[in-house]
Amino acid sequence: MGTRSAWMMCMVLAVVVAACRDKKDAAPAPPPPPVAVADGDAGIDAFIITVPEDTDEDKEYVPAEFKSGADRWKDTGIYVDGRFVGLLAWAELPRSLPVVWIPVKASAPKRYGTADTGWRWAKERRYRFRDLVTSLGIEPRKVKALHVYGPKFSETIVVTGKALASKAADEFYFRFAGIVSGKALPSLPAGLANGTSPDKISALMIYVDKEPPVLERNVGLVLDGEVQSGVPYFGTPLRGGVRVYKDDRLVVYIKRQDLPVAEANTSSGEPQWQLFPYLQARGVETADLAEAWVVRDEKWEERFDRAQLQGLWFGASAQAKGHIELADPNHPGQVIKAQALILRTSPLPPAEKPAPDPEEL
Repeated sequence: MGTRSAWMMCMVLAVVVAACRDKKDAAPAPPPPPVAVADGDAGIDAFIITVPEDTDEDKEYVPAEFKSGADRWKDTGIYVDGRFVGLLAWAELPRSLPVVWIPVKASAPKRYGTADTGWRWAKERRYRFRDLVTSLGIEPRKVKALHVYGPKFSETIVVTGKALASKAADEFYFRFAGIVSGKALPSLPAGLANGTSPDKISALMIYVDKEPPVLERNVGLVLDGEVQSGVPYFGTPLRGGVRVYKDDRLVVYIKRQDLPVAEANTSSGEPQWQLFPYLQARGVETADLAEAWVVRDEKWEERFDRAQLQGLWFGASAQAKGHIELADPNHPGQVIKAQALILRTSPLPPAEKPAPDPEEL
């Protein structure tokens, strides 16, 4: 082979090698976008998502509601003998539950050339578990056991009724991550319970008449020889929905898929239900109602007087995302999305509306 031919062959090989290297190093083309297909059932909020080809990351992903253990629990429910009685959420706490103010140090401006300390006394909002039990109408000494679930069942705090009524339980508190919002966080004094102290609360179980499960090391909560993965005596923990309280007691729990179509007015297109007849059909006395407050964004917001309540309708479209939609009587044409509804038999003075304190952290 001549010199020129050899040189040309080397050049061809170099081009081929470079092309192969570029093809190998190039980023793979992104997969086609998912195609959303409406399920077609008006009672189902979900969509069927078709993805042409799953990646390894997609195959490892598991939606939260299908995970095992406490990971399945989105809302911090309170259950008494397996009966749902409300959420452990600041805006839905019983009004009869007293606040315990704890003095804490907080930063403060320190002026140059002065004796300023750079800190000030502030206060931190806490609540006693014992007071919560009492606010639910339960005598603490009659409690067989109180279980405070953590993110894992192995992190469950177990407190007997005797311990709950003791002096040591004066410092058995909970507070909220966002002061007046967010997840509930426990605070456990030394020597009160089983020594476990999770960083947040996933659920609260109170056993009065029924036998509580036993927490077994490296096993979990066991009842009648069976390991519990949900709410004992109940089943799958409740998620979403709208709670309706009347004077500190849960009276109705509204889930969109459970709303009776036969009771709805569909003249405007979307089904709607009149509040008073809906409550009355579920055994709620309405003759003594004076007002109601809407809970949204974890705060007490709009207030309805009795006259407004009597003419109030609500809907629960798929766009409401677990809330109920109320026609705003003060702003015609506008809709209020409610997380919870607080019914009251006596008007709440404006100064007593739940709100953060200016001096708390």
